[in-house]
Amino acid sequence: MMIDRLIELAPHLCERLAAALESGLLSPPYTPASLRSLLGSTGATDTVLEALADLDRTGVSGRVAAMWLRSLAKAASRSPRPDLVWSGPEVPGLHARDTRRVYEELLGSARCSIWASTFVFFDGPRAFEVLARRMDEMPDLRVTLLLNIQRRRGDTTATEHLVRQFADRFWGTDWPGMARPAVFYDPRALDLEARGGVLHAKAVVADEEAVFVTSANLTEAALERNIELGLLIRDRTLAASVVSHFQGLIDRGLLRPLPSQ
Repeated sequence: MMIDRLIELAPHLCERLAAALESGLLSPPYTPASLRSLLGSTGATDTVLEALADLDRTGVSGRVAAMWLRSLAKAASRSPRPDLVWSGPEVPGLHARDTRRVYEELLGSARCSIWASTFVFFDGPRAFEVLARRMDEMPDLRVTLLLNIQRRRGDTTATEHLVRQFADRFWGTDWPGMARPAVFYDPRALDLEARGGVLHAKAVVADEEAVFVTSANLTEAALERNIELGLLIRDRTLAASVVSHFQGLIDRGLLRPLPSQ
Protein backbone atom coordinates (compact mmCIF):
# COMPACT_ATOMS: atom_id res chain seq x y z
CA MET A 1 0.00 0.00 0.00
CA MET A 2 1.08 3.61 -0.58
CA ILE A 3 1.19 4.40 3.14
CA ASP A 4 3.64 1.56 3.78
CA ARG A 5 6.12 2.89 1.25
CA LEU A 6 6.20 6.34 2.81
CA ILE A 7 6.17 5.18 6.44
CA GLU A 8 9.38 3.27 5.77
CA LEU A 9 11.27 6.47 4.87
CA ALA A 10 13.91 7.66 7.33
CA PRO A 11 12.57 10.53 9.50
CA HIS A 12 14.89 13.17 7.99
CA LEU A 13 13.86 12.15 4.45
CA CYS A 14 10.20 12.18 5.43
CA GLU A 15 10.59 15.77 6.69
CA ARG A 16 12.51 16.79 3.56
CA LEU A 17 9.78 15.33 1.35
CA ALA A 18 7.03 17.03 3.39
CA ALA A 19 8.77 20.42 3.17
CA ALA A 20 9.17 20.12 -0.62
CA LEU A 21 5.51 19.13 -1.08
CA GLU A 22 4.29 21.92 1.19
CA SER A 23 6.34 24.63 -0.54
CA GLY A 24 5.52 23.43 -4.04
CA LEU A 25 9.18 22.67 -4.78
CA LEU A 26 7.98 19.15 -5.54
CA SER A 27 4.70 18.89 -7.44
CA PRO A 28 2.96 16.68 -10.02
CA PRO A 29 3.92 15.23 -12.34
CA TYR A 30 6.48 13.62 -10.04
CA THR A 31 9.63 12.41 -11.80
CA PRO A 32 12.54 10.19 -10.79
CA ALA A 33 14.97 13.06 -11.40
CA SER A 34 13.13 15.46 -9.06
CA LEU A 35 12.97 12.84 -6.31
CA ARG A 36 16.64 11.89 -6.69
CA SER A 37 17.67 15.53 -6.34
CA LEU A 38 15.54 15.78 -3.21
CA LEU A 39 16.20 12.43 -1.50
CA GLY A 40 19.63 11.59 -2.88
CA SER A 41 20.72 8.06 -3.72
CA THR A 42 18.65 6.29 -1.09
CA GLY A 43 17.25 3.48 -3.22
CA ALA A 44 13.76 4.67 -2.27
CA THR A 45 13.12 6.80 -5.36
CA ASP A 46 10.93 4.31 -7.25
CA THR A 47 8.76 3.37 -4.26
CA VAL A 48 8.28 7.01 -3.20
CA LEU A 49 7.48 7.98 -6.80
CA GLU A 50 4.81 5.29 -6.98
CA ALA A 51 3.34 6.29 -3.62
CA LEU A 52 3.15 9.98 -4.58
CA ALA A 53 1.58 9.07 -7.91
CA ASP A 54 -1.06 7.02 -6.07
CA LEU A 55 -1.82 9.97 -3.79
CA ASP A 56 -2.10 12.30 -6.77
CA ARG A 57 -4.49 9.93 -8.56
CA THR A 58 -6.75 9.86 -5.50
CA GLY A 59 -6.88 13.66 -5.42
CA VAL A 60 -4.52 14.25 -2.47
CA SER A 61 -2.71 17.56 -2.99
CA GLY A 62 0.93 18.12 -2.17
CA ARG A 63 0.04 20.31 0.83
CA VAL A 64 -2.31 17.66 2.25
CA ALA A 65 0.29 14.95 1.60
CA ALA A 66 2.84 17.06 3.52
CA MET A 67 0.47 17.35 6.52
CA TRP A 68 -0.12 13.61 6.40
CA LEU A 69 3.62 12.84 6.28
CA ARG A 70 4.29 15.09 9.27
CA SER A 71 1.47 13.44 11.23
CA LEU A 72 3.01 10.05 10.53
CA ALA A 73 6.45 11.26 11.63
CA LYS A 74 4.99 12.77 14.82
CA ALA A 75 3.17 9.55 15.68
CA ALA A 76 6.31 7.51 15.04
CA SER A 77 8.37 9.77 17.31
CA ARG A 78 6.00 9.04 20.18
CA SER A 79 6.43 5.29 19.85
CA PRO A 80 8.81 3.89 22.47
CA ARG A 81 12.20 2.99 21.08
CA PRO A 82 14.37 0.37 22.79
CA ASP A 83 17.85 1.14 24.05
CA LEU A 84 20.64 -1.31 23.33
CA VAL A 85 22.31 -2.50 26.52
CA TRP A 86 25.68 -4.25 26.42
CA SER A 87 28.19 -5.82 28.76
CA GLY A 88 31.83 -6.32 27.84
CA PRO A 89 34.34 -4.35 25.78
CA GLU A 90 33.16 -0.99 24.46
CA VAL A 91 33.15 -0.21 20.75
CA PRO A 92 34.27 3.39 20.08
CA GLY A 93 31.69 5.49 18.25
CA LEU A 94 28.71 3.25 19.06
CA HIS A 95 26.23 4.35 21.72
CA ALA A 96 24.91 1.71 24.10
CA ARG A 97 23.83 1.54 27.73
CA ASP A 98 25.86 -0.43 30.27
CA THR A 99 24.23 -3.57 31.70
CA ARG A 100 25.16 -3.03 35.35
CA ARG A 101 24.16 0.63 35.18
CA VAL A 102 20.75 -0.20 33.71
CA TYR A 103 20.12 -2.87 36.34
CA GLU A 104 21.07 -0.53 39.16
CA GLU A 105 19.11 2.43 37.75
CA LEU A 106 15.92 0.38 37.44
CA LEU A 107 16.25 -1.33 40.81
CA GLY A 108 17.40 1.79 42.61
CA SER A 109 14.71 4.14 41.33
CA ALA A 110 11.56 1.96 41.43
CA ARG A 111 8.69 3.43 43.43
CA CYS A 112 5.86 0.90 43.17
CA SER A 113 7.00 -2.52 42.04
CA ILE A 114 9.86 -4.63 40.75
CA TRP A 115 9.72 -7.98 39.02
CA ALA A 116 13.17 -9.48 38.46
CA SER A 117 14.09 -12.87 37.04
CA THR A 118 17.52 -14.46 36.74
CA PHE A 119 18.86 -17.93 36.06
CA VAL A 120 22.04 -17.59 38.13
CA PHE A 121 23.36 -15.12 40.67
CA PHE A 122 26.69 -15.07 42.49
CA ASP A 123 27.62 -13.07 45.60
CA GLY A 124 24.07 -12.35 46.71
CA PRO A 125 24.91 -9.36 48.96
CA ARG A 126 26.57 -7.65 45.98
CA ALA A 127 23.97 -8.77 43.40
CA PHE A 128 20.99 -7.65 45.48
CA GLU A 129 22.55 -4.69 47.30
CA VAL A 130 20.83 -1.92 45.33
CA LEU A 131 17.43 -3.62 45.39
CA ALA A 132 17.60 -4.41 49.11
CA ARG A 133 18.55 -0.81 49.92
CA ARG A 134 15.68 0.48 47.81
CA MET A 135 13.23 -1.79 49.62
CA ASP A 136 14.45 -0.51 52.98
CA GLU A 137 14.03 3.08 51.72
CA MET A 138 10.56 2.47 50.19
CA PRO A 139 8.46 0.34 52.56
CA ASP A 140 5.58 0.13 50.06
CA LEU A 141 7.74 -1.15 47.19
CA ARG A 142 6.46 -4.56 46.08
CA VAL A 143 9.30 -6.81 44.89
CA THR A 144 9.00 -10.24 43.29
CA LEU A 145 12.12 -12.27 42.50
CA LEU A 146 12.02 -15.29 40.21
CA LEU A 147 15.07 -17.47 40.82
CA ASN A 148 16.28 -20.82 39.57
CA ILE A 149 17.13 -23.54 42.07
CA GLN A 150 19.64 -25.87 40.47
CA ARG A 151 20.02 -29.61 40.99
CA ARG A 152 23.56 -30.63 40.14
CA ARG A 153 24.01 -33.60 37.84
CA GLY A 154 23.99 -36.83 39.85
CA ASP A 155 22.56 -35.20 42.99
CA THR A 156 19.71 -37.34 44.36
CA THR A 157 18.91 -35.16 47.37
CA ALA A 158 15.18 -34.96 48.02
CA THR A 159 13.61 -31.93 46.36
CA GLU A 160 12.25 -30.49 49.60
CA HIS A 161 15.75 -30.62 51.11
CA LEU A 162 17.26 -28.78 48.13
CA VAL A 163 14.60 -26.09 48.38
CA ARG A 164 15.14 -25.77 52.14
CA GLN A 165 18.92 -25.51 51.69
CA PHE A 166 18.50 -22.83 49.04
CA ALA A 167 16.02 -20.90 51.19
CA ASP A 168 18.26 -21.03 54.27
CA ARG A 169 21.26 -19.83 52.28
CA PHE A 170 19.29 -17.13 50.46
CA TRP A 171 17.63 -15.63 53.53
CA GLY A 172 20.60 -16.19 55.81
CA THR A 173 23.47 -15.12 53.53
CA ASP A 174 22.47 -13.90 50.08
CA TRP A 175 19.72 -11.39 50.86
CA PRO A 176 21.28 -8.26 52.43
CA GLY A 177 18.19 -6.25 53.39
CA MET A 178 15.72 -6.04 56.26
CA ALA A 179 12.60 -5.93 54.04
CA ARG A 180 12.02 -9.15 52.13
CA PRO A 181 10.88 -9.74 48.55
CA ALA A 182 8.47 -12.43 47.45
CA VAL A 183 10.61 -15.18 45.88
CA PHE A 184 9.43 -17.91 43.51
CA TYR A 185 11.17 -20.83 41.80
CA ASP A 186 10.38 -23.36 39.07
CA PRO A 187 10.00 -26.84 40.65
CA ARG A 188 10.52 -28.61 37.32
CA ALA A 189 14.27 -27.93 37.57
CA LEU A 190 14.39 -30.17 40.68
CA ASP A 191 12.29 -33.10 39.44
CA LEU A 192 14.45 -36.25 39.61
CA GLU A 193 12.37 -38.17 37.09
CA ALA A 194 10.99 -35.67 34.62
CA ARG A 195 14.01 -33.35 34.39
CA GLY A 196 11.79 -30.62 33.02
CA GLY A 197 12.65 -27.07 32.08
CA VAL A 198 14.32 -24.41 34.19
CA LEU A 199 13.62 -20.77 34.97
CA HIS A 200 16.05 -19.25 32.46
CA ALA A 201 14.55 -15.78 31.85
CA LYS A 202 16.72 -12.75 32.62
CA ALA A 203 14.48 -9.70 32.90
CA VAL A 204 13.44 -6.75 35.05
CA VAL A 205 10.11 -4.90 35.01
CA ALA A 206 10.14 -1.66 37.01
CA ASP A 207 6.89 0.05 38.10
CA GLU A 208 5.08 -1.84 35.30
CA GLU A 209 6.54 0.76 32.96
CA ALA A 210 10.12 -0.16 32.01
CA VAL A 211 11.10 -3.60 30.69
CA PHE A 212 14.69 -4.79 30.53
CA VAL A 213 15.32 -8.14 28.83
CA THR A 214 18.92 -9.32 28.71
CA SER A 215 21.17 -12.32 28.22
CA ALA A 216 23.04 -11.34 31.41
CA ASN A 217 22.62 -13.13 34.71
CA LEU A 218 23.21 -11.34 38.01
CA THR A 219 26.88 -12.26 38.16
CA GLU A 220 30.03 -10.17 38.13
CA ALA A 221 31.18 -11.81 34.88
CA ALA A 222 27.88 -11.14 33.09
CA LEU A 223 27.62 -7.55 34.27
CA GLU A 224 31.25 -6.60 33.67
CA ARG A 225 33.26 -8.91 31.41
CA ASN A 226 31.09 -11.15 29.24
CA ILE A 227 29.68 -9.91 25.96
CA GLU A 228 25.99 -9.73 26.86
CA LEU A 229 23.17 -8.03 24.97
CA GLY A 230 19.84 -6.69 26.12
CA LEU A 231 17.04 -4.26 25.29
CA LEU A 232 15.50 -1.63 27.57
CA ILE A 233 12.13 -0.21 26.58
CA ARG A 234 9.62 1.98 28.40
CA ASP A 235 6.24 0.67 27.33
CA ARG A 236 3.39 0.17 29.79
CA THR A 237 1.55 -2.30 27.56
CA LEU A 238 4.61 -4.51 27.19
CA ALA A 239 5.42 -4.23 30.90
CA ALA A 240 1.88 -5.24 31.85
CA SER A 241 2.08 -8.21 29.49
CA VAL A 242 5.32 -9.48 31.04
CA VAL A 243 4.00 -9.04 34.58
CA SER A 244 0.72 -10.78 33.67
CA HIS A 245 2.63 -13.75 32.26
CA PHE A 246 4.78 -14.13 35.37
CA GLN A 247 1.74 -13.70 37.61
CA GLY A 248 -0.13 -16.29 35.57
CA LEU A 249 2.67 -18.82 36.14
CA ILE A 250 2.44 -18.14 39.87
CA ASP A 251 -1.38 -18.34 39.96
CA ARG A 252 -1.30 -21.71 38.19
CA GLY A 253 1.25 -23.07 40.63
CA LEU A 254 3.92 -23.44 37.97
CA LEU A 255 6.18 -21.15 39.99
CA ARG A 256 6.19 -21.84 43.72
CA PRO A 257 7.01 -19.59 46.67
CA LEU A 258 10.36 -19.99 48.38
CA PRO A 259 9.87 -20.91 52.06
CA SER A 260 10.81 -18.37 54.69
CA GLN A 261 13.36 -19.18 57.38
